[in-house]
Amino acid sequence: MLWQEWWIWMIAGVVLAILEVLIPGFILLGFAIGAALTGVLLWLDILGGSLSVLLVVFALASLAAWWLLRRYVGVRPGQVKIWERDINDG
Repeated sequence: MLWQEWWIWMIAGVVLAILEVLIPGFILLGFAIGAALTGVLLWLDILGGSLSVLLVVFALASLAAWWLLRRYVGVRPGQVKIWERDINDG
């Protein structure tokens, strides 16, 4: 099966990283890092070929990568505007 091949996961990571350039927001970059990490773990024979295990590792690695990116590179203090007064308030 194709999901058992490490290079498929690496190609998916590269495609997701390219899509992140077109649609920024750290979400696809987290998925790209998760796919690349899954591919590396398959290449090192640490993971087996079970689809359910691969998907769980991919999901957890993607979530961790997104969280770390969001925490260290994402929203900076003062970047989010909190409105105290509505434009329609008279």
